[in-house]
Amino acid sequence: MNSRRYCRASGTMAAMLVAVLTLPSLAAPLTLEQALWLAEDNAPSLTAQTAKLQAATSAAIPAGELPDPKLLLGVQNYPIGGPERWSVDQDFMTMRMIGVMQEVPDRDKRRARIEVAEAAIDRVAAERQVARLNVRQATALAWIGSYSVERKQALFKELFAENRLLADNVRAQITGGRAQAADAVTAKQEAALLEEQQDELIRLRSQARAALKRWIGSTANEPLAGSWPQWSINPADYNQQLPHHPALAAFAPMTREAEAKVREAQAEKDSDWSWELDYQRRGREFGDMVSVQFSVDLPIFPGSRQDPKIAARHAELNQLEAEREVISREHAQQLDDDLANYQRLDRAVRRSQDSLLPLAKEKVALSTASYRAGKAELVSVIAARRELIEARLKHIDFEAQRALIGAQLHFSYGEGSQ
Repeated sequence: MNSRRYCRASGTMAAMLVAVLTLPSLAAPLTLEQALWLAEDNAPSLTAQTAKLQAATSAAIPAGELPDPKLLLGVQNYPIGGPERWSVDQDFMTMRMIGVMQEVPDRDKRRARIEVAEAAIDRVAAERQVARLNVRQATALAWIGSYSVERKQALFKELFAENRLLADNVRAQITGGRAQAADAVTAKQEAALLEEQQDELIRLRSQARAALKRWIGSTANEPLAGSWPQWSINPADYNQQLPHHPALAAFAPMTREAEAKVREAQAEKDSDWSWELDYQRRGREFGDMVSVQFSVDLPIFPGSRQDPKIAARHAELNQLEAEREVISREHAQQLDDDLANYQRLDRAVRRSQDSLLPLAKEKVALSTASYRAGKAELVSVIAARRELIEARLKHIDFEAQRALIGAQLHFSYGEGSQ
């Protein structure tokens, strides 16, 4: 009995130990880097791109191979009239035939098909890289959005604590006869307005978490850890990296694929050929035979067959070049816009931190001191506090917007162009 109890106790302790060791890892705060890793590991779009790359790789294997040979079976010179009709071994010309035929496409055509297949692999790989960076960027934007809301929610805890202190101060002023009884209502009104703003934050938090859950699943419900992401934003480097933007880099293999298709269409003018080897068996009194024959394609009407295909492939190549120029100009404009916006937000954050917030705090302190001394109305204190609250919330918005623009720049021209 004692041994059984000991075994049960040991098993229970082991289970508790495993639970203790695993719970912290399951409930660990979610950093931005962890969110990016989870997104890459779980994104269905990347799974689809990986499968697409595997398909392109497999499809390239037979690209330059010869077609499968053909087995030929038949009867030649089968009589349907005369005394030997309906017989396969009476007429000396009747032969039962078995043979093999092999088609041999032109060498340039096979080489072009190999180039098309290899370029398709590079194109799919480039598309997967674009999809990967899009997933990472979208995850970073969702994480920053969630972090911004949580920063505001943490700020509201301080605001409610300050509101309680204000209410205590107002009651003391009323008790001392230095304030009117109606002032007590004013502090409660401020608390109600804070609760209304907090309800809006709860809604925004649900939306932000839903956006993050799209990319990393249920882990998005974990508390966030870390601070605003800090990326080195260098306009000169980004302008140099513009031609290597992932969306533009994908055009290089796409262009090679289109050029290979042009060469493949041009090779259609070259003749394919085939060979055939047949063994022909006749009746016993007649000798067996072997036949060898070759056939060659005759592309003698290129104007209505090969030339239109070549023109179509050239048009597709020209289309790609024009599309690349369009996207290049769009990204150049977007880069200038993002850099200007980032610099504006960076100045706004510094101005808010160095000037606006300290001044708003000073105004609240001065208004509160005047109110305690009986030299100012509570309305001026509430107005100053409202300005400070808006300044604090706006400061978080500035930091969030700067982080969002920084993420777009980083994943498009920093990490994405390496």
